[in-house]
Amino acid sequence: MTKNDTMMTTRQEIDREAACCRALFEKKTHDYGTSWRILRLPSLTDQIFIKANRIRSVQESGENLVGDDLRGEFVAMVNYAIMALVQKELDGRQGEKAPLELPLEEAMALYDKHLGRTIDLMMSKNHDYGEAWRQMRVGSMVDLILMKLRRIKQIEDNEGVTLVSEGVEGGYMDIVNYSLFCLVRLTEEEK
Repeated sequence: MTKNDTMMTTRQEIDREAACCRALFEKKTHDYGTSWRILRLPSLTDQIFIKANRIRSVQESGENLVGDDLRGEFVAMVNYAIMALVQKELDGRQGEKAPLELPLEEAMALYDKHLGRTIDLMMSKNHDYGEAWRQMRVGSMVDLILMKLRRIKQIEDNEGVTLVSEGVEGGYMDIVNYSLFCLVRLTEEEK
C-alpha cells in the first residue's frame, strides 16, 4: 500500500466517523433546535472538559458506573467543539447579532463548513506527521485533548489575548481531530 492509498483510507475512516457525529448533531438539532446557542464559549469549553475528564477517569479507574459507551463521549466532544467554532464565527460577525435559534438548514451548513475546514487541516497535518496518531494510545490522545482544553481555558481567562498562540479556534479544531482519531482507533479495536 502506498502513502497515497493509506491517506485515502484514512480520509474514508475519518469521513465515516465524522458522518456519525454529523448525523447525531442533525437529529439533536431537529429535536432541540439550536438551544446550545445560549452557551458562551467558556461553557462549551467546560462541556468538552466534562466529556474528556470522564473518559480519562474511566480509563484510569477501569470502572464505568454510568455504563454509557465512551464512544459517545468522543462524538460529543466533536460536536461541542464544532458548536464552539460556529459560536465563535457568529459572535465575531460585525453588525447585527445572530439569532439564538437558527433554521436546521443554516445550522447544518455552518456545521459542515467548520467540520470540513477542520478535517482538511487534519489531513494536511496527518500527511506531514506521517500518520503518527495510528501509533498513539487513545489515552495519550485524551491527555492531549485535556491539555488543549487547559490552553483554551487560559486563553479565555486572558480574554482572548495571546502573544504567540493560534488562539482558541486552533484548539477546538485539534480537539475535533484528536476525537475523530480516537473514534477511528476504537472502531479498529472493535474489529
